[in-house]
Amino acid sequence: MVSPKQLLETIESALLGASPPTAAQRVELMHALRFSLTSFQSLLSYPSPKASDRAQVHSKSVRLPDSPPISLDDQDVHIALKLSDDLHLNEVDCVRLLVSANQEWGLMGREPLEILRLAAGLWYTERRDLITSLHLLLRAVVLDQGLQDDILIDIQKYLEDLISSGLRQRLISLIKELNREEPSGLGGPQCERYVLDSRGSLVERQAVVSRERLILGHCLVLSILVVRTSPKDIKDIFSVLKDSASEVSESNATVKRQITFCLLFALVIAFVSDGLSAVPDKASVLSSNTSFRHEFHELVMTTGNDPIVEGFIGGIRLSWVVHLMLIQDGAASRETISSGSSNELGYLIQCLEVIFSNNVFQFFLDKVLRSAAYQTEDEDMIYMYNAYLHKLITSFLSNPLARDKIKESKERIMSVLSPYRVVGSHDFAQDSNSSSLHGTEMGPLPFNSILDFVSEIYQKEPELLLGNDVLWTFVNFAGEDHTNFQTLVAFLNMLSTLACSQEGASKVYELLQGKAFRSIGWSTLFECLTIYDEKFKQSLQTAGAMLPEIQEGDARALVAYLNVLKKVVENGNLTERKTWFLDIEPLFKLLSYENVPPYLKGALRNAIATFIQVSSVLKDSIWIYLEQYDLPVVVGPDIQNSPQSMGTQVYDMQFELNEIEARREQYPSTISFLNLVNALIAEERDLSDRGRRFIGIFRFIYDHVFGPFPQRAYVDPCEKWQLVGACLKHFHMLLSMYDIKDEDYEGLVDQSRLSTTKESSPLQTQLPVLELLKDFMSGKTAFRNIMSILLPGVNSVIAERSSQLYGQLLENAVQLSLEIIILVLDKDLLLSDYWRPLYQPLDIILSHDHNQIVALLEYVRYDFQPKVQQSSIKIMSILSSRMVGLVQLLLKSNAANSLIEDYAACLELRSEEFQNVDNNNDDPGILIMRLLIDNISRPAPNITHLLLKFDLDTPIERTVLQPKFYYSCMKVILDMLEKLLKADANALLHEFGFQLLYELCVDPLTCVPTMDLLSNKKYHFFVRHLDTVGIAPLPKRNSNQSLRSSSLHQRAWLLKLLAVELHAGDVRSSNHKEACLTILSYLFAHGINDNGGDRAMSPFLLHDTFENSAIRTVSKSKVLELLEIIQFRCPDSTTQLSNIVASMKYDLLAEDILANPGNSGKGGVYYYSERGDRLIDLASFHDKLWQKYNSAYVQASSLGSDVELNNVRETIQQLLRWGWKYNKNLEEQAAQLHMLTAWSQIVEVSASRRLTMIEDRSEVLFQILDASLSASSSPDCSLKMAFILSQVALTCMAKLRDERFLFPGSLSSDNITCLDLIVVKQLSNGACLTILFKLIMAILRNESSEALRRRQYALLLSYFQYCQNMVDPDVPTTVLQFLLLNEQDNEYIDLPKIDKEQADLARANFSTLRKEAQSILNLVIKDATHGSEPGKTISLYVLDALINIDHERYFLSQLQSRGFLRSCFTAISNICNQDGSLSLDSLQRACTFEAELALLLRISHKYGKSGAQVLFSMGILEHLASGRAINLQGSLRWVDTRSRRDMAMDVDRQRMIITPLLRLVFSLTSLVDTSDFLEVKNKIVREVIDFVKGHQALFDQVIRLEIAEADELRMEQINLVVGILSKVWPYDERDEYGFVQGIFGMMRALFSRDSKVPSFAHSRVSLENQRNSELRMFNLCYSLSSYLYFLVTKKSLRLQPSDASSSYPTVELQQPTLSLLNSLLSSVTTALERAAEEKSLLLNKIRDINELSRQEVNEIINMCVRQDSVSTSDNIQKRRHIAMLEMCRVVASRDQLIIILLPLSEHVLNIILLHLQESPVELDSTVSTKTITYGAKYDAQQDVALLCGKLVPILERLELLSEEKVGHNLKVFRRLATSAKELAIQKSIL
Repeated sequence: MVSPKQLLETIESALLGASPPTAAQRVELMHALRFSLTSFQSLLSYPSPKASDRAQVHSKSVRLPDSPPISLDDQDVHIALKLSDDLHLNEVDCVRLLVSANQEWGLMGREPLEILRLAAGLWYTERRDLITSLHLLLRAVVLDQGLQDDILIDIQKYLEDLISSGLRQRLISLIKELNREEPSGLGGPQCERYVLDSRGSLVERQAVVSRERLILGHCLVLSILVVRTSPKDIKDIFSVLKDSASEVSESNATVKRQITFCLLFALVIAFVSDGLSAVPDKASVLSSNTSFRHEFHELVMTTGNDPIVEGFIGGIRLSWVVHLMLIQDGAASRETISSGSSNELGYLIQCLEVIFSNNVFQFFLDKVLRSAAYQTEDEDMIYMYNAYLHKLITSFLSNPLARDKIKESKERIMSVLSPYRVVGSHDFAQDSNSSSLHGTEMGPLPFNSILDFVSEIYQKEPELLLGNDVLWTFVNFAGEDHTNFQTLVAFLNMLSTLACSQEGASKVYELLQGKAFRSIGWSTLFECLTIYDEKFKQSLQTAGAMLPEIQEGDARALVAYLNVLKKVVENGNLTERKTWFLDIEPLFKLLSYENVPPYLKGALRNAIATFIQVSSVLKDSIWIYLEQYDLPVVVGPDIQNSPQSMGTQVYDMQFELNEIEARREQYPSTISFLNLVNALIAEERDLSDRGRRFIGIFRFIYDHVFGPFPQRAYVDPCEKWQLVGACLKHFHMLLSMYDIKDEDYEGLVDQSRLSTTKESSPLQTQLPVLELLKDFMSGKTAFRNIMSILLPGVNSVIAERSSQLYGQLLENAVQLSLEIIILVLDKDLLLSDYWRPLYQPLDIILSHDHNQIVALLEYVRYDFQPKVQQSSIKIMSILSSRMVGLVQLLLKSNAANSLIEDYAACLELRSEEFQNVDNNNDDPGILIMRLLIDNISRPAPNITHLLLKFDLDTPIERTVLQPKFYYSCMKVILDMLEKLLKADANALLHEFGFQLLYELCVDPLTCVPTMDLLSNKKYHFFVRHLDTVGIAPLPKRNSNQSLRSSSLHQRAWLLKLLAVELHAGDVRSSNHKEACLTILSYLFAHGINDNGGDRAMSPFLLHDTFENSAIRTVSKSKVLELLEIIQFRCPDSTTQLSNIVASMKYDLLAEDILANPGNSGKGGVYYYSERGDRLIDLASFHDKLWQKYNSAYVQASSLGSDVELNNVRETIQQLLRWGWKYNKNLEEQAAQLHMLTAWSQIVEVSASRRLTMIEDRSEVLFQILDASLSASSSPDCSLKMAFILSQVALTCMAKLRDERFLFPGSLSSDNITCLDLIVVKQLSNGACLTILFKLIMAILRNESSEALRRRQYALLLSYFQYCQNMVDPDVPTTVLQFLLLNEQDNEYIDLPKIDKEQADLARANFSTLRKEAQSILNLVIKDATHGSEPGKTISLYVLDALINIDHERYFLSQLQSRGFLRSCFTAISNICNQDGSLSLDSLQRACTFEAELALLLRISHKYGKSGAQVLFSMGILEHLASGRAINLQGSLRWVDTRSRRDMAMDVDRQRMIITPLLRLVFSLTSLVDTSDFLEVKNKIVREVIDFVKGHQALFDQVIRLEIAEADELRMEQINLVVGILSKVWPYDERDEYGFVQGIFGMMRALFSRDSKVPSFAHSRVSLENQRNSELRMFNLCYSLSSYLYFLVTKKSLRLQPSDASSSYPTVELQQPTLSLLNSLLSSVTTALERAAEEKSLLLNKIRDINELSRQEVNEIINMCVRQDSVSTSDNIQKRRHIAMLEMCRVVASRDQLIIILLPLSEHVLNIILLHLQESPVELDSTVSTKTITYGAKYDAQQDVALLCGKLVPILERLELLSEEKVGHNLKVFRRLATSAKELAIQKSIL
């Protein structure tokens, strides 16, 4: 079963779409129609109440079809039964209604009456949907909507079957039954009178039912054109018509009248269509039924007492007569005479007599065609009514009997009416619709009524005149022999109607131009005007003579002639009409005479106005003639030289208005004057005088017309609103044509001073636009009057629009008023700052009365005219940006709820339309969406919060949004985005809908409520549209480029919305967690880890996956499909016009306009679209091209030739076409880039924030990386796109690096094995090489930039880092070996194989690079040499990486052969950093310098001594020495008084310059080992020594640093300096710089320090720092011990046993002693013991990790973990993994310490052993010196013995070190310790 709502949506999408229905839509349509057949057959027939069902409801348990039992409470039972009673509906169906209402609205918390009304409203909505569906089907068949023939045939067959089965009878009975006051109709007295409609608004039930009856009436009319009516149908309709007509006589309700019109025209159409079918080969239902004709004739000829009913029956009689005429014609054509033909002829004659005697035509005119109900009816229905009236009148006029009757009527009226009477000039008035023209006291006569009837039919549908020979024959007949002005006027009025089309205008012109009529023609018009002008001139020349009066007949005839003239000129052919009326001066000559009736002046001016559009020459002539002939506009004594001034005449426009027209309460002259002036001003192109020449006209309109208009009386309300509309049009033009300029401000200030002193500025100095703005900004006359138009409110205007003839004029006044307010709001802020406090911005003036603001904003409800809605929305947008308290004002005024509903209804109505709005600025839906988006960030509560129904009584961020509970824009937007119907018409709405939700999700106040709503299970919004929007095919560019661009933007906002959910969604909430998991699952199409990383796959599966990726087929994930969508080449949007324009001069003109920077602002050639794209304003571009051409060429040649003008026109058209295409291409480019940006965001957010929720993470990252690189290297990829893609690739590469060593995920058990540590999720070599190859292709792409290459270089560096480690670098080899020995299942583990694979990958990387080496090196060296400083830096690091993977010195030789190394040396020598500034430039240059040093250092390290030799041979030390980068401005020590900025600068200098430079110099010292020790003059040593001497200050300061305060950077510098000096300084015989003593001092300070035992009681951070500090300290000790060992072994330095035995008098000059070394050895031994113990303990814990309890694991984590990477929610499996990794890191640190301590202790032992092995004589050689110094008590041997006594216990501890715990072979080490111990024991005994 198809629901009525689904049926309606299906029919609308198939029949009302902008494009023909697809095959799928057609199938769906026919399927829905078949399933809805019974619903249509029993239209609006519902099951009635049943006692059994009522009892079931009372039992509180109801079973609906296809659903389980539903429990009810007392309130539900009460509401269901009340619904049943009110609607005469089955009780179970009422329960179904309640269930549906709860699903649609949410009934929890609502009052019972509200629930009742909502359920009833839902029922009526279902009914309305069903009726509307039938109506659409009938319209599709009857009206030509451009549908395909085959679908029309199917629908027509379906409808024919329906109607044949009784649908029409059902329609007739429903129209009758629904009018009864009973539950099944309008509702009984006990029934609830109101229902809540689909938007939650309270509406009267009777109004809903009446609207249903009207739609059913339309269906009835349309059904007659599908299937002919039967006699019974005719009788039933006639009966219902009489009942309905009697209601109309009692009530003047518009809907009731329209229903009556439906019944009337149903019979008219039935009779006419049936009669027209009574011809050969066509079936006529009624013509063959003689008995029916007799019966119906009796019915229709029966008279009644009600004149209204009789009038409508008269209309039926007219159609009946036409039907009989057509039947007679058909019978005559068949030449058969039926037996009843004589009777039928009698019926016809009898009926004709009644028709003419009752003047049915006049009733049709007055009560039908000219009524407000008829004119406000549906346009298509009016067209159809008029079309059949056209057929009716054509058939009527073509029948001889009718023609005879008309001729008789004409003769009668010619004899009855008097020809003329003479009247005063102002004692009668013109009323074109008045029947007083047509007859005497008897009332209108039929002949005139027929003429007016014909006029009325063709006035709205002039195309029906085409080929209508019958009508033109009647025109010729009707135009003959007029003896009175009444018939002449009626005839001319008919001619004016017939001239409403181009063909008709030409025929009427020729008719009156020729001799068709003796006394009717154009010559008569102009001769009459000339004659009266001559008479008036003669009278004026005769002293004391009175002006002669114009005869009424002449005046009326002139008006009618002028109306014909107006229509002929208005609708005539543009070329032909230029030759029709060459002399229009006679039309002006009567304007200035006092005795000419105002209505005649009005007709004259209206006719004159049409000539403005004929030609520019005529327009100028009209200005001249007006100045010469028309009444002057005298507004004050200051106006002397006004264009309209005519001397000192007293009778002017002001006098005529106030003294003549005001007394008659009719204003045709003034109205025509204003319209004429407005038409002339609208055509003005010279705006240089700012409107000063119109100031007189403006003052007249402002002071005398618009100012007092509310106080004037009006006979005809239409004239009132015509007058107001003309005034408003004038104000509107002034405000839109003239802008405020800078020179106005000072003048405004001066005028404001005059105003404060009660003076007025001279009229000549006033500007109309400024005067108008002053009025509004002070709340004066114009403002008050406009607000008086608007303040009655939208409901009042709606009522008058639908029920009064002047409704459209009032609507026009409202529209202009709102547009004027917008124009003032656009300009008032420019003036208010200069004009305060006398004048205020308009929003402040409006805020004086809150009702004014509410009235303006409520016009969004006005749905008759979209422009009114648009203006109201624009006002809301402006006021919301200006008034902070607007929302509070609306709440206080109780207007907020209605505004919320009105905006939602307006948006919903727009979303249901099927046609695009040409201009987005005029699209109410787009305006509302922009309003909502623009207001999101404004202070709360703002308009967005209000219209989206956020809770304004609580903080916005705590709102719980309930779109289903409240009708608001939020509900409409969510429903719209859920269905995404009418993709073409609503493309921008959908786009802005997604954007609005995104903006709400990123706003701090609205993000939580909105994201909670969208993640709700009711909506599943985040994942709903990935298929429907995300990966749907893009529309083709050549078919709909706008839709293509919008589709890209929709996808972009959707992806950004998903990215926000992934980034900020609270995964602690089940809804958000489910949303995130679903998004990830959909996007990446792989397994999802819903425990946040607690599941894992086999570590070898991934490796196999990549290896086999080449031979297996894998379906692409959606994220890759999304990327593929945007991989297309965008069309070019450059502004090169040379290929567009043939002529160079026009090309230059256009380029000058487009390149002018002044053309970007308001009024310029560029504008910013609603998306922010900078587009060409084609209208402005067109105007500026013409202006440029006129100024550049036409003036130079005084007059352009026709050929030249044609060339210019063609060129401008070409440029406009190019501009349109440029705009579309630019929009598409921006959309493509926008979607790519959004795609990159969701990829990067997923990789950064939710990576642990994805299984197969490495595979996903590889696929995205691979696709990104492929896309970026594609020729279709633009530079901007490549930049974004490179950023995505960079992120994926970084995440791949991190991913290798992350917790592997889910395991089958809680146990951890060594597999989890050593098997890395590394891509296969093939995958890695694929990445490298595609990256190379991306780097070498044709279109590139340095900024892009910087990203690509970073990616290349990241790739090289990825390839370096296939085993976790934090897990040392010793740990792996230990674990592997204890691991049982280790058959998969092959460390040599892993090492081999890594070596193979390195070689493959090198081979791949070598293939493109030349191109890559060209780029990289170019960037490193000529690029920006950041470009140089990263290029140098790329070269560094290339050197690192170099084989066979290929890259080194390339750099040498290209001279790059030499250029590096030159750059190093040229660096100057003396200023010490911390500017960005200097820092960037320092980074480049650091990179240069890093590259040279890499060469030295990579190629070993040969690399260092290359650098040395090229003079690296000379270049380093010649540069000044190392010159320091201050000390290296930390000083408290230094500013933080200077300290930061110093740290940067140390890190980027000093330390790298020292590293490079130290690397060069490796060459010292190759030189002969005795070759003191060796060049390498000499140059290094010279370098040290040249930078003595640096080396001295580093040596003298306080070690205890040195950080890691300083410690490295100390190590480097000590290393350099230890290599070269021993070769220097002199120590005048004191470096040796500095090193000795450092030894004494460092060797004497105690090794402190780290305590686990300290914090984790301090413990980690302590380990690192200990490592650095012993590393320095090792460097110092190496230097000392060199001195002792090579330079024969001998140390004294202790300080007491030293011969140096001061501490600074003392050498280290053996006692000091003993102290160092003690510290080293303690550190060795502790490190070995810790290492052993941790290794055992690692081995037994699975046996540890959770508490023990937590203790290890607390002790070891360096960062807060553990969550309390992590399971034991993950915690064990973390604990094991952290212990491995500590073991690695301890092992590193052991590796340093062992050789350090060996050095110390060797030095001590060497001294102990020497003879006692050598030790005693200095005894005499020491005796002199310290006295005779010194005993050297005792000192040595004491030393040895301390040494023995230490050596014994070293002997006891366990190889198992230490992890190294200690055989040699123990032998050395044993030898030293034995010798020490001997010395101690001696």
